[in-house]
Amino acid sequence: MIQPTPSSPPVPDAECAALTRTLRRRGTVVLSVFALVWAFAGASGLTSSGAALTVEIIAVPVTAAAVYLAYRKGAAPSPRMVTPPANWARSVGIVNVAELAAIFAVIAASNASGRPGFIPPAVALVVGLHFVPLARLYDQWQYKGTAALLSASAVLGFALLAAGLPDGSVRAVVGLASAVTLWASAYHVAVRG
Repeated sequence: MIQPTPSSPPVPDAECAALTRTLRRRGTVVLSVFALVWAFAGASGLTSSGAALTVEIIAVPVTAAAVYLAYRKGAAPSPRMVTPPANWARSVGIVNVAELAAIFAVIAASNASGRPGFIPPAVALVVGLHFVPLARLYDQWQYKGTAALLSASAVLGFALLAAGLPDGSVRAVVGLASAVTLWASAYHVAVRG
């Protein structure tokens, strides 16, 4: 990014604009694909196979539409350019490896304790928390909202388990809430930058 003079705003250079566009597209794809995974996980907890199939059928074009919006020709440039911190890509890798390790630990601990119903809310919490550093690393402050909503889905899931709801019902609630959260973030990144 070109440094501003005291009387002018910063002027993005071509490299900054390209990085912004690349991260916008990549973010949309990753968010959308994981939303699809959460939607299918949530659908698997529904008691009606017809309702589950409906969710799965709707989930595919919702995901495809988000990806289309990110890659469409003639899309307006992002209203602001990202300015990630130094060594951001390495830090993102560390955050993602830590997230993956925590997910495996959650699955192993839940299964070992005979409480597999804890997996969806615990994974939603891990995923939500991993968005906190990503907000800064990608210079996408809306990811803090993603973190808050995914964490809220996790808390709701834990509360439903404590209230005695069946594991499948908890999986449906947490999975579908997480899917909607990730799709909302994907569409926001695709359209607003």
